[in-house]
Amino acid sequence: MKTTPDIVILGPTATGKTRLAAWVADAIHGEIISADSRQVYRGMDEGTGKDLGDYLVNGRQVPYHLIDIAEAGHRYNIFDFKRDFDLALAGIRERNNPVIVSGGSGMYLETALGLYELHKADIDDDFREEAASLSMEELQHMLSKLRTLHNTSDILDRERLIRAIEVARTADYGYENKIYTQPGNTHIFGISLPRNLVRERISQRLKERLNRGMLKEVEKILNKGVPPEDLIYYGLEYKYLTLYLTGQLDYEQMVAALNTAIHQFAKRQMTWFRRMERRGIKIHWLDGQAGLESMNNEVLNVINKMK
Repeated sequence: MKTTPDIVILGPTATGKTRLAAWVADAIHGEIISADSRQVYRGMDEGTGKDLGDYLVNGRQVPYHLIDIAEAGHRYNIFDFKRDFDLALAGIRERNNPVIVSGGSGMYLETALGLYELHKADIDDDFREEAASLSMEELQHMLSKLRTLHNTSDILDRERLIRAIEVARTADYGYENKIYTQPGNTHIFGISLPRNLVRERISQRLKERLNRGMLKEVEKILNKGVPPEDLIYYGLEYKYLTLYLTGQLDYEQMVAALNTAIHQFAKRQMTWFRRMERRGIKIHWLDGQAGLESMNNEVLNVINKMK
C-alpha cells in the first residue's frame, strides 16, 4: 500500500488551501487529510480558522479527516498526528480513493510525506530530577546547545521545555533523522500570493473572525475549566485572546499584537516551504490571484499529464 498522499496542497495562512483541496477532491472523488496542528481540537473553530463550509462543493460533502478529534486542553503532538494520519490514510486506501493532504503546518506536512523518521524518547527520571533545580533561562540555554529552536512554544512552557531537552539528548531524535527525497508519485502544490496581499487577507480575516465571536469562543473554553496557560500554549489567536481575557492586554493591544503575530507566522510558513525546496522537494506553485477555478484546473491538468 502506498504510504504517502497522492496530492499535497500547502501554503501560508489565509491563501485558500482548504477550499482548493476540497474542489480538487470533489473532481477526483478524493478524501482530504488535514495537516493543521490546531484544527484537531473540538470547539476551537474561529481561532484556528476552521471553516467546515469549505468542504461543501456543488452541494456535496467532501470527506475530511483529522479535524475535531481532540479535546481543547490536550497537547496533541507530532507523534499523535503520525498515528492518526496513518490510520486515516489506510482507511482511504481501502476505499480506493485518492488521498489529498492540505495544511500549512510544516512539520505535519513533512511527516505526511514520509520525510521524518519519528522515534519517541524515553522519559529520563535522572535528568528530570536535575532539571527541577534549574531556572527557565538555564533550561533554554541547554536546549539551544542541543538543537536549533524551531518552535518558540518549546521555550515558553517549562514542562514542554524539559521534554524537548529530554528528546534532544537522545541519539535517535526525530529532527536529526530527516530524509529529504521527493516522495514517489506525490504531487505537491503550493498557493503563492504577494506578501502584501497575504497581509491584507490576514488583517481582514482577523476582523471577520473577531466579529463572528472568536473572543466568545475562547471565553467559553476558559469557562469549561481549561487553564489559561493551556490555551496560551496553542499560540497565536488563543494566546493573545487569553491574555486579553485575563487582563494582561487591553483590546487594542491584543488586536495589534495578534495581527503582527499572524503576519510573522505566515512569513515563517513560507520560509519553511522554501527550505523544503532547497532540500530537494519539488513544489508546483499556483498563482493564488488567478482564482479558485483556474488553480483547480491547473492542478487537475498537472495530475492528468503525469498519469
